[in-house]
Amino acid sequence: MTEPTHNRMITPKAREEDAAAEKSLRPRRLSEYIGQEKVVANLKIAIAAAKQRGEPLDHTLFYGPPGLGKTTISTVLANEMGVSIKVTSGPAIERAGDLAAILTNLKKDDLLFIDEVHRLNRAVEEVLYPALEDFALDIVVGKGPSARNLRLKLPRFTVVGATTRLALLTSPLRDRFGSVHRLEFYSVDAMTDIVRRSAAILKTPIDDDAAVEIARRARGTPRVVNRLLKRVRDFALVLADNHITLDVARQALASLEIDDLGLDENDRRVLTTIITMFDGGPVGLSTLAAATAEEVDAIEDVYEPYLLQLGLMQRTPRGRIATRRAYEHLNIPYAAKPSDPSAPQSSFWDAEE
Repeated sequence: MTEPTHNRMITPKAREEDAAAEKSLRPRRLSEYIGQEKVVANLKIAIAAAKQRGEPLDHTLFYGPPGLGKTTISTVLANEMGVSIKVTSGPAIERAGDLAAILTNLKKDDLLFIDEVHRLNRAVEEVLYPALEDFALDIVVGKGPSARNLRLKLPRFTVVGATTRLALLTSPLRDRFGSVHRLEFYSVDAMTDIVRRSAAILKTPIDDDAAVEIARRARGTPRVVNRLLKRVRDFALVLADNHITLDVARQALASLEIDDLGLDENDRRVLTTIITMFDGGPVGLSTLAAATAEEVDAIEDVYEPYLLQLGLMQRTPRGRIATRRAYEHLNIPYAAKPSDPSAPQSSFWDAEE
């Protein structure tokens, strides 16, 4: 690599070091993986059994909210099996030919990771079915009456799929995964362990109470906790000689507008919109998305799961409702509503869209 010139403010070397630090925070082995104890225990058995039989792992599907480590644990599987991993995503495979090119380049025992597997289109799925079941690729040669079908044998490999929307997976595709695992939100204890491990990798001393403070505001999500830790580290470097104390952590998190429950400005905006614009709900998802200038998928996949887990929002047949706890958390006076389920809808946004 060439040396940076004297007038370059941000050097390529600095960018490489940042990228390396980001990558190094991810565990490489199951022994380093924190949390998801049930999933890890089952994967250890599956890996040991596959190695004893001399076979690749069974096709595996991970599902759950974003940021819980689906990509990371797939890389860990490849490392544990001692095989190469090829990474792609559902939206990137636009045509059946794209998938055929990927499959024919796989070697024996390779692991193919498909993120957002629920976004594969139907034509691509049809090509994937025989590959998953029979390790074969069906190709149509020619057109019209002279067209004929060829079946190419593929080496045995493992497909690992990841999705945040299990319900959008077609049943034929879902059923072809021999092992299906749900990743849950992490406990505060597990998140604290992740903070300590990441801080050690980043060579940033951190007090135990500061680690807990960061962990409990990170929405039970490793991706979020590592992002917060790196921002808090910036404050510590400037204000506290690179030592993260409880006061530094609280000051940094307050500056980032992360409150005691881990809600950020966008979470509070969703709740405030339901309360102030729609009288606490119910309000349909698409109407809520339009009112907050957010995508429907962003509300359903990013904000809503954590708000539901905290009991700040409810999902009903008529739409989303802000709970009494949401009012209390936002310091908005709560007025009880009639609980009669037969009460007529009061406005056009009540019906769930």
